[in-house]
Amino acid sequence: MRKNFKLVIRYDGSRYHGWEKKRNLDTIQGKIETVLTRMDGEEVHLIGAGRTDAGVHARAMTANVHLQTFFSTEKIKKYMNTYLPDDIAIVEVKEVSERFHARYHAVGKTYRYTFYDGEDKPVFDRKYVTVTAESPDIDKMREAASLLEGRHDFKSFCGNPKMKKSTVRTVDSIRISRQGDRIHMDFHGDGFLQHMVRILAGTLLEVGVGRRRPEEMPEILAACDRKKAGPTAPPGGLCLMEVEYH
Repeated sequence: MRKNFKLVIRYDGSRYHGWEKKRNLDTIQGKIETVLTRMDGEEVHLIGAGRTDAGVHARAMTANVHLQTFFSTEKIKKYMNTYLPDDIAIVEVKEVSERFHARYHAVGKTYRYTFYDGEDKPVFDRKYVTVTAESPDIDKMREAASLLEGRHDFKSFCGNPKMKKSTVRTVDSIRISRQGDRIHMDFHGDGFLQHMVRILAGTLLEVGVGRRRPEEMPEILAACDRKKAGPTAPPGGLCLMEVEYH
């Protein structure tokens, strides 16, 4: 009898072509499914809470998978961490109800985007921050961020021009803070469109360096036009921090 297991996964996405399994390409889902299939003896399908882009990282991606294994949760975790690459780790395995679905049952997600504006090259952190040559005005970025919070049509911040489903999302909070030469932008919401967080980050940075004004944000939202928003920030500075469930 198959059982449903919830996995919490941590990964460095630098060398992967995103979460979603792709033929002849290394992906997070593909690597994990290969190990699980070997362990279970039958082909399995891993359901992720979302799809991170190529080069994006995660501290706590959540997924679920149905297995027929008799292994305990501790043994499943140990097996997976033994055979997965060093840049993917399973931090939790828990048996859950048959009906639990990692994507459909998620009620909130937190992403963090990190910019670096220090004088020296971030040699050891270069895969996890985006370097900006200019030091942005944090207060102006916060002012702009407050105008993007709430329930809006975020079509202007969607990287998929052929998106046919609703582009309305709720962004509960955007918190911007500085820690030394790092600027952290924490986005919390009920869900995010393709490249949405990276476009929001790129747009807010433009505000911070004076290329845009905070009061432009409502106009950008109302336009529902990707061309009106700022650039898509590089993937390396983005990390999925948490997925929430009731």
